[in-house]
Amino acid sequence: MPLVDARGIVKSYPVGGTSLTVLRDLDLQVEPGEMVAIVGASGVGKSTLLHVLGGLDRADRGTVSIAETMVTALADSELVAFRNRRIGFVFQFHHLLPEFSAVENAEMPMRIARLPAAEARPRAEALLRRVGLGERLTHRPGALSGGEQQRVAVARALAMRPSVLLADEPTGDLDEQTADALHALLREMHREDGLTSIIATHNLRLAAGCDRVLRLEGGRLVPATSH
Repeated sequence: MPLVDARGIVKSYPVGGTSLTVLRDLDLQVEPGEMVAIVGASGVGKSTLLHVLGGLDRADRGTVSIAETMVTALADSELVAFRNRRIGFVFQFHHLLPEFSAVENAEMPMRIARLPAAEARPRAEALLRRVGLGERLTHRPGALSGGEQQRVAVARALAMRPSVLLADEPTGDLDEQTADALHALLREMHREDGLTSIIATHNLRLAAGCDRVLRLEGGRLVPATSH
């Protein structure tokens, strides 16, 4: 049974008195432990798709199920709790809180879930060490490089031991060498943590390292003919 099962997804946005349909009867099934890349032109709707899958936005029509929970049927308060507990997000722009240190940012999902500090802080520190930031625990985002900031974002995404990792252009703001290092880190964490990962990217090297590559075009997903 797919861990992620999206069926008949439709999503439109109002544009100048009319509407632009970004996703059209889109279907996606992702098996447990699979790493899937979503590629496509800029502006085609990759971010919209991840937002709908992760419950950051609601589809106009269709259903999304994750780990046998019908995400599209959850009330707003239930959706917030589910998202924090079961889904990890990594964005192109890390969205770290600038006034907090790396370890405080990494532990934020656990604090939101009201886990005790005695549990949250050691896990956040351990995750930052795993991503190579053991010497940067107390540094604020402004004192970190772009690649280091994204590593904090990866640690934060995994803080609650999510079922699914959604990454939206995670290397889009990084230079090639830093991007390659982050690719390797994402694959390593995916494998070691038993994640199911969906990565929207225009980086074909990152896509080629995934189990399956799908192209978003015309509002639907099709198998990519090549990497």
